[in-house]
Amino acid sequence: MGEPGAALQGYNAALLEGLAELRARREELNGRIREEEAERGRLQARLGALSQRLARTNESLAGHLAARSDLDRSIAETEAAYGKILESSQTLLDVLKGEIGSASKASEPKSTSKQKEKLTSGQKHS
Repeated sequence: MGEPGAALQGYNAALLEGLAELRARREELNGRIREEEAERGRLQARLGALSQRLARTNESLAGHLAARSDLDRSIAETEAAYGKILESSQTLLDVLKGEIGSASKASEPKSTSKQKEKLTSGQKHS
């Protein structure tokens, strides 16, 4: 029975050594798992913070886009009104020039034959 007992002890030792190696691998794996869980926790915290930043940025961007849209509308309305003012100013200027021309014609003295005689007789005396 010595040989079977020795063989059994050899198997037992090999089995214990194999179990020890498996336990060591498990502990190494547990360490990696803890590291990755910690990293996952850090990433989730960063993700939460980034999600909040993204939400705030989206809200801010929406506000800026709305403000720009309002400014674009105001600019378009102002430019249209300014164009109408320019058209009205041109029309007013054209009317004024026409009135000045009419007033000039109306205020010019009409030449009469007596005035012509005075002019010609005044030239003879000189």
